[in-house]
Amino acid sequence: MAKPKLYKNVVQEDTLDLFGGGTTEVEPATVPKPALETIGKEADPPVPPATPKGNGNAKARRGGSKPRKGSAEEQAKKQREISISEFFTKNRHLLGFDNPIKSLLTTIKEAVDNSLDACEEAGVLPSLRVEAHQTAENRFKVIVQDNGPGIVRAQIPKIFGKLLYGSKFHNLKQSRGQQGIGISAAGMYGQLTTGKPVRIISRIGPRAQAHLYEVKINTSKNEPIVSRDEIVDWDVDHGTRVEINLEASYKRGRRSIDDYLELTAVANPHLELFYIEPGGDEIHYPRVSDELPHEAKSIKPHPYGVELGILMSMLDKSKARNIRSFLQDEFARVGPGIADSIIGNAMLKPTLRPKRATRDQVEQLLKGIAETKIMNPPTNCLSPIGADELEAGLAKVVDAEFYTSISRKPSVYRGNPFLVEAALAWNVQGQKADDLAVLHRFANRVPLQYQQGACAISKSVINTAWKNYGLSQSRGALPAGSLVIVVHIASAWVPFTSESKEAVASYPEVLKQIKLALQDCGRQLGIYIRKGKRLAEARKKADYIKSYIPYIGEALREILELSEGKEKEIIETLTDTLERSRKF
Repeated sequence: MAKPKLYKNVVQEDTLDLFGGGTTEVEPATVPKPALETIGKEADPPVPPATPKGNGNAKARRGGSKPRKGSAEEQAKKQREISISEFFTKNRHLLGFDNPIKSLLTTIKEAVDNSLDACEEAGVLPSLRVEAHQTAENRFKVIVQDNGPGIVRAQIPKIFGKLLYGSKFHNLKQSRGQQGIGISAAGMYGQLTTGKPVRIISRIGPRAQAHLYEVKINTSKNEPIVSRDEIVDWDVDHGTRVEINLEASYKRGRRSIDDYLELTAVANPHLELFYIEPGGDEIHYPRVSDELPHEAKSIKPHPYGVELGILMSMLDKSKARNIRSFLQDEFARVGPGIADSIIGNAMLKPTLRPKRATRDQVEQLLKGIAETKIMNPPTNCLSPIGADELEAGLAKVVDAEFYTSISRKPSVYRGNPFLVEAALAWNVQGQKADDLAVLHRFANRVPLQYQQGACAISKSVINTAWKNYGLSQSRGALPAGSLVIVVHIASAWVPFTSESKEAVASYPEVLKQIKLALQDCGRQLGIYIRKGKRLAEARKKADYIKSYIPYIGEALREILELSEGKEKEIIETLTDTLERSRKF
């Protein structure tokens, strides 16, 4: 029996002071000793007023009294280390948990991203089940289950109960996650707002036992707290199931979890997705491709992307015996010849030991890198969707008259390879001709739902001259028309503007490649629109002529004194000729 629907609401931000506060004690003023009597005076002089502590008198300067409040000593007593968990507890908006609606979306997004990455790394076609159940007026339970390789038992508490813990930060290759914050932050938000732990069930193979964990985060130490650890029966061969209770609110439409999951199906045509919405209805997105994406390989950093401080740190940690070996071992696209060119341009000795390099020598080495022509980094670290697959994914959720797509060649920003893909759907069902175009942004196959105005993708779309392709466009706005625009950036390190990964930074190289991809698609759309206009004009002329054919037949019958049968034959001949001439 379906549960009754609860009213949707917008949850107010929790104003509870999680860390407590303190009180300030006021100490009494110090009363100085009475002054010496003055000889020749009839009366004692008045006692001077009390001097506050630390007000500059000689005794205070000699250190005879306690340090005044606000002094260096008092401030030192208050200073302590802050854990990353404690920081993000107070600044959770930086991770995408700044309002109840967005918090529900962010929680599901982080869990889905982890599941897709795990499946693809294991070579498994992903099949995900996502559930969002409303348990109270402002409470939800989110469940995400995958058919991935599972998680080793010892790693489960750290993955879900420790921020900045993961395997992706130091691997330079395309992946949805980058920082090791997402899923543990979602669990931390659920813990803060409901007090409940994250519940995880995972199994690494059909012969292995399934383990159930319930995990919280010790925010002051950024360490997991395991409240439950046991073996359970679970009727799946391998995979992971995550349950998070949180304070949230649900809405439909743009920037909703429904919209996010639909777009995830577009960017991942190899994904099969089952989604149970808060109302209880189940939506199924079948996979349209049985091929896994190209496997992204981890690469070494490119010399052009390194900065002085990072280079100094790399040299200090290096085990290479000389600077020449260091350059070849630590960087991509640096062989013996390139290494010699860099050292020559830097005017350094090839036998220089990395650990003994001074700051000035490191700066010379950095200048030598900049003066050396080095091939772009390898692009096997990328796993693009592909033009055909992107178009097929778009057609799966958008019913339109015309589709086009493009996947551009890889480029580089700050030594990091990236690639831009774009697709258009024209004359979309249910979208009016005078509406603004709908823009969908993706980064490493993940839909970007918020901060559209701050994103390099949006800026590139707005700055493209869509009027050249037959569309109308107001200054500083998206083009108008029954149009859907999709842009995807695949990169070994996406330059997001914040930790919440909602907008792409406006690097000139990134802006250029997005604009070129949009222009490629725009030209194809322009050709189709102009051809459609020509066809419409031809049809209009043909229909105009067709309306006069009966009168022509009647006039010929009267002039040539033909029979009615002959008149009918002439009309059929003229109509057939007109129909054949309009077949372009």
